[in-house]
Amino acid sequence: MAFLKAATIIIALVCSFITIASSVPFIVLHGIGDKCSNSGVKHFTELLSDWSSSQGYCLEIGKGSWDSWTMPLLDQTAVVWEKVKSMPELSDGYSIVGLSQGNMIGRALIEFCDDAPPVKSFVSVGGPHAGTASIPFCGVTWICIMLDSMIKTEIYSDYMQEHLAPSGFLKIPTDIAGYMEGCRFLPKLNNELPVKNSTYKERFSSLENLVLIMFEHDTILIPKETSWFGYYPDGSFKTILPPQETKLYTEDWIGLRALDEAGKVKFVNVPGNHLQISHEDMKKHIVPYLSDKSSSSSSIITMAVSELPSVGNSVMNLIGPEVDQLQLVLRHIST
Repeated sequence: MAFLKAATIIIALVCSFITIASSVPFIVLHGIGDKCSNSGVKHFTELLSDWSSSQGYCLEIGKGSWDSWTMPLLDQTAVVWEKVKSMPELSDGYSIVGLSQGNMIGRALIEFCDDAPPVKSFVSVGGPHAGTASIPFCGVTWICIMLDSMIKTEIYSDYMQEHLAPSGFLKIPTDIAGYMEGCRFLPKLNNELPVKNSTYKERFSSLENLVLIMFEHDTILIPKETSWFGYYPDGSFKTILPPQETKLYTEDWIGLRALDEAGKVKFVNVPGNHLQISHEDMKKHIVPYLSDKSSSSSSIITMAVSELPSVGNSVMNLIGPEVDQLQLVLRHIST
């Protein structure tokens, strides 16, 4: 009897080792104004690891919250790329879970980085893939209103592109010429430039799964359909094109249409405002794309999760130690 118990324990341990060893790890890339040490992102990563039986890692960029606002997105991508290269556990492939602005870094990792380990699945939670037509992250306080109005007049200037990260994906439909000339990140990421880069398309279309999660009541991304690559037509705010009617899709600039036609894209609509995703929706729309087949039957650990940090409050959390730096930005664009 004792022998049978010992044998059962050994078999269980061996099976557990095989499951862990064969599962695909994933990284979490947080949104603007957040950081990996914040309780919401930390617990979000832990829950996904528990539920999927895959090891998850939140990769920080520089100083976290402040650098997520002020470091150009190409520089943020370079920081994350160095971290990915330094992690042997990712060398055989990994998946990405992006939160809001973190999706821009995730896609840039896939499209721009040479000799990169393969990305298996990319789960985008509220990503501004086609751009955003405003800077609504801040809120309705006086400093937010002033910041937004000032930004719009200077958004494609060298100074703003170098000092305000979201300027890299702010796309004003009535100023496409300014966007194409001055915006340093999104035109490259979406392969919008006159000369298309076939490598970006080849790399992005190599994904096994692309999950695009849009929030039904999103007031942060303008328009919310950008989470699915939908956007305003050039020159107008009056209508919103579904992703399948945009040139990015019809001309297949980055391989989105190829992925969709291969049945690898999931367009998901969930209730709630920006990043307000429930346990149920996490388990339904994220976990299956992180779980290895060998661990799909493992039991689900039920835990209480604190609300993910609201991006709408993030800039106010920064106003304090960094208030002098923020005032310098405001002073520069107001002179």
